[in-house]
Amino acid sequence: MKPQFHRVPVPALSSFSIRHDKTANFGSEWHYHPELELHYVIQGEGVRLIGDNISNFSSGELILLGENLPHMWQSNESYYQSNPSRKVEAMIFHFLPYCLGQDFLSLPEAYLLPVLFEKAKKGMSIYGDSKKRIIDLMMEGQDASEFKRLLILISTLKILAETTEYFNIATPHAFYKNTDDNVVDRINKVCSYSLINFKKEITLEEIASIANLSVTSFCRYFKTITKKTYYDFLIEIRVSHACRMLIEDLQPTEIICFECGFNNVSNFYRHFKKITNMTPLEYKRKYHSKKLTI
Repeated sequence: MKPQFHRVPVPALSSFSIRHDKTANFGSEWHYHPELELHYVIQGEGVRLIGDNISNFSSGELILLGENLPHMWQSNESYYQSNPSRKVEAMIFHFLPYCLGQDFLSLPEAYLLPVLFEKAKKGMSIYGDSKKRIIDLMMEGQDASEFKRLLILISTLKILAETTEYFNIATPHAFYKNTDDNVVDRINKVCSYSLINFKKEITLEEIASIANLSVTSFCRYFKTITKKTYYDFLIEIRVSHACRMLIEDLQPTEIICFECGFNNVSNFYRHFKKITNMTPLEYKRKYHSKKLTI
C-alpha cells in the first residue's frame, strides 16, 4: 500500500522538530516521511495503521516509527463530529537519522543508534519505566532552550537504544515504494471508506466502485498491494474496534459483536480468536492485567 509522502516542517535554525498538537482529530492521511517519529498520544482513541499492522490506540501510547514507515492514526468517529470539547492531543518528535551530523553515527560511542534505527523500521511500542522517562523528557523538551533540546534528544535516543521495554508493531515491507504514484489516491479512498463504514456490510462491488475498478481487478489489485484480501483487511479493522470496546468494558460482548460489523456471535468469536489468538474474554483479562504491570 503506497502512502503519500509528507514533508515534515522543521523550525528555522533547528535540526529536528518538537511539536505539541491539540486538534479535533489526527486526520486520515496514510503517509510516510524520511524522519523518524516519536509519537506520544496524550489524549485520543481510535485505530492506527502502521506498516501492515492495524491496532487500536489510546491515551498514553508511546510509539517510535522508523524512517519511511507508512502510518496513520484514525481517530474514533466521535472526534469528527465538530464537538469543540472533544480533542486529540499528542507530543511528537521528528528527526532524521543523521540530524546530529553525518559523522555522529560513526562514532564508537554511538554504535547502538544504527541498531535502534533498524529496529524502528518495524515500529516500536514503548512501555514500562522507559516509557515514563521518555515522556518526561518529551514534556521538558517543548519549552527547552536550543542546547537543552539537543541534550533531551540525545538522552531520549539513549533510553530508546538501551531499552528492552518495547515490542515491535509491524513487519517491514518495501512493496509500497514500488507502487505507481497514480494509485495513492485510490488506496487512501479505500482505507478511509473502510474505516468509516466498517460497521455495516461492505460488498466487493461497493468497495470496488470506490476504487473505480471492476470487482475482479480490485481483488487482484488489493491483494498485490497489501498482501492480503480486502475482507481480511476489513475483518482486522472490525476486530481492532472490538478490542477497543472490550477494553472500555461498557457493553456485553454480544452487543460489541454487532457494533463492530459482525453478523453473528459465532462468526465474531472465530475471527477474533484467529487474529488475536484469544477469546474476547481472555483478551479483556489479559489487557487489564497487563495494564496493572505497565
